[in-house]
Amino acid sequence: MFRYFETLPLPELTTRHQPPGDGLTGLPVIFYTDSLTTQTFTVDIRGFQVVIQATAEQFTWHTGDPTGQITTTDPGRPYPDQTIEHDYRTGTYTASLTVTWSATFTVNGSTPADVPGTTTTDGPPVTFDVRQARIVLTNPYD
Repeated sequence: MFRYFETLPLPELTTRHQPPGDGLTGLPVIFYTDSLTTQTFTVDIRGFQVVIQATAEQFTWHTGDPTGQITTTDPGRPYPDQTIEHDYRTGTYTASLTVTWSATFTVNGSTPADVPGTTTTDGPPVTFDVRQARIVLTNPYD
């Protein structure tokens, strides 16, 4: 069954980050994905209808800096309910998401059984700059 599972067209989940565009030093970048984390596939295997239910079970956020990666079981959420954050220094970074998928299957409506093993997909990378804000004093009476 694993051979069929690993050849399924599982989605490449998109990395979202906030703030959109450039980030600021001192403010963490928020990561999340709003892509579907479950997929159902129906395949015919030697005349049997097999339904495979794939579920994203682990999310590895590649931060693009020397700290490496953040691994969670959480797809993250956008502000103000964020759950995945990362602090950066000034620079340009490319972040991406690797998702580990597990699955169950049924044959002709049988009781679900686990597919042995997992498979992964890599989402498209996102590149952003992190800048340092500069303080500018002005005369409020001008």
